[in-house]
Amino acid sequence: MGSPVVWLVVAVGLLLVAALVVAVLAWRRLRELRVGGIDVALRVNKDSGGRGWHLGVAHYRGEEFAWYRVLSLRSGPNWVVNRRDVEIARRREPSAAESYAMPPGATVLDLTGRGPELELAMGVDALTGFLSWLESAPPGRSVPWAS
Repeated sequence: MGSPVVWLVVAVGLLLVAALVVAVLAWRRLRELRVGGIDVALRVNKDSGGRGWHLGVAHYRGEEFAWYRVLSLRSGPNWVVNRRDVEIARRREPSAAESYAMPPGATVLDLTGRGPELELAMGVDALTGFLSWLESAPPGRSVPWAS
């Protein structure tokens, strides 16, 4: 059997290697998400105190708006919004308590439709792209919520 000092050195070494692996995986995930993604904060449970916002990166995938939480080990999207199933109920400016968790100059969108109600917060450029994506519905589909 080895001395306690040897076991301590081995344990610390293993912890450092594990921390390095997690850091590399997190860096890789962020790098992959950033390519072609937009910064979007998302909240599922509305809270008057401004809590519950999660930072993420979103990608457009045809009819779907896929949102990936930044601090997550999940490989797939955390939320997927289909443009056929969503409407903008209202727009608003973030409260002072909410602004810490959002991209700069963000506008908050309350989304309704099939599924749970969501709130998305995004900057001006991302909002323009999101509205264009919603309004570019296939022919024959009415767009009652257009800007």
